Amino acid sequence: MQTASLQSQVWKRLSLRVWDFWTWVTLFAYAFLLLFVIYPLFSLMGTSLFNEDGKFTLANYYDFGRLLYYRRALWHSFTVSGLAMLFATLIGVPMAYITTRYNIRFKGLIHILIIMSLISPPFIGAYSWILMLGNNGFITNFLKDIGLHINSIYGMHGIVFVFTLQLYPHIYLYVSGALKTIDSSLEEASQSLGMSAWRRLRTVTLPLIFPTLSAGMLMVFMASFADFGTPMLIGQGYKTLPVLAYDQFISELGGNAAMASTLSVILILCTTSILFVQRYIVSRKNYAMSGMRTPTVKQLGPVPKALLTLAALAVVCVSIIPQATIIVTSFIKKKGPVFQRGFSLESYREILFRVPRAILHTYTYSIIAIVIMIVLGMLISYVLVRRKSKLTAIMDGVIMLPYVMPGTVLGISLIIAFNKPPLVLTGTWIILVIAYIVRKIPYTIRSSTAILTQLDRSVEEASISLGVPPAKTFFKTTARLMAPGVASGGILSWVTTINELSSTIVLYYGATATISVTIYSEVFTSNYGTGAALASILSLTTLVSLLIAYFVSGRKELKV
Repeated sequence: MQTASLQSQVWKRLSLRVWDFWTWVTLFAYAFLLLFVIYPLFSLMGTSLFNEDGKFTLANYYDFGRLLYYRRALWHSFTVSGLAMLFATLIGVPMAYITTRYNIRFKGLIHILIIMSLISPPFIGAYSWILMLGNNGFITNFLKDIGLHINSIYGMHGIVFVFTLQLYPHIYLYVSGALKTIDSSLEEASQSLGMSAWRRLRTVTLPLIFPTLSAGMLMVFMASFADFGTPMLIGQGYKTLPVLAYDQFISELGGNAAMASTLSVILILCTTSILFVQRYIVSRKNYAMSGMRTPTVKQLGPVPKALLTLAALAVVCVSIIPQATIIVTSFIKKKGPVFQRGFSLESYREILFRVPRAILHTYTYSIIAIVIMIVLGMLISYVLVRRKSKLTAIMDGVIMLPYVMPGTVLGISLIIAFNKPPLVLTGTWIILVIAYIVRKIPYTIRSSTAILTQLDRSVEEASISLGVPPAKTFFKTTARLMAPGVASGGILSWVTTINELSSTIVLYYGATATISVTIYSEVFTSNYGTGAALASILSLTTLVSLLIAYFVSGRKELKV
């Protein structure tokens, strides 16, 4: 009897310890990841490795290595991504240094314009530059009229140009944050030893911020390597790997799912390898500092202050031109697809009568996705931070898999996985929402974990010690403390979701079209006015959302 009673007590303790609320959260998170991340990924790999008869084959990978057509697309992807990363660094680092180290004017305005240019999707930037520098762009035509002939925006140089202006804010944001927290005593020591300003920057400051800088460079490379919209719109035959994967999957002559899957697997292998290389380099060149003495802002004289302010404003003005161009174009009078002199609201009237569902779908799907992302992100982040174990460590790794999956690859994998029984989701709006959640939730979880690590456990422990269950403690105490930061990050995630094109273009069909794919379609049919009106709606939504995030976060980093 005593043995049985002891066993009962042990089992009761184990059951209370193991099968509590957070255990069910862990199980649900694993079920979600297995169903919508692991299973599609293995389905993608299986399609690339097995023929229609179910026999193992490496023929698709052999064709990739044998045919120049495929290898050239991979080389194009590395070329435009590498050049975009280089030029973005050359712009972003000086911008960050100027705004953090000197007392230039309009810092808040510069900061918000830089973020605005980052959040707007690259394909909208590509579209606006087509309006300005395309074969029939108004700047191109103006220069022709005065006798100057320039190359149009189409081709490799145009892709790199758009990526650079779109993605240098990644470098700016990462580096400016690092420069504000660097230990100034190290720079002062080198200055006292007679080191010149340029040498001090090159041998002291840049090595100290290298881990952060490399993270920003990685973001630029990964974003440009995975982007579909910009190369598709302005490539004109200069195909990158995401574009080629899309062409192979959705072709007028019949899609080749096996080769599309092969290209997708190669894309994942490339992005994963780049991520590991970056982490290896950082681990070998990591510098520690106390951060006790942060740098002071240097006061400049009137002339240097004015020159640096103008230089910074010039950069942000050029990067914000795409949004301004799109807004102005949306009001130009047109007859059919042809622009005429004068302004009107015809483009807006047309989209309200012709594609109102695309607008409704965009906001509906994004709101559903972001609500689920915020709830799941907060719950999963709590498990990762407060319930650390081998299981949660594995979960953390699986969660980051979508981070290295380009949008087109994710879309293709979801179609291959859910295009047949027992679970058919292809052709439904549900698969779009799932794609948005899977693609964006790593960022939501990362922001939630960052906030949670800063919260003291004592508040939760006090609540539990008073008899409040752990689950109720989380929702009534911890979640409320996390809410401002999570809400701010959630708004930014929502903005990127409404602008999502790469996965949507693969997964949508006519009845589930969103604003981003409708803009894409309008550009390809030369309906630039309606495309500009739709893009203006996205830009306005982005601006309003950014301002809301700014006020929710406590007006940080935006003091003019």
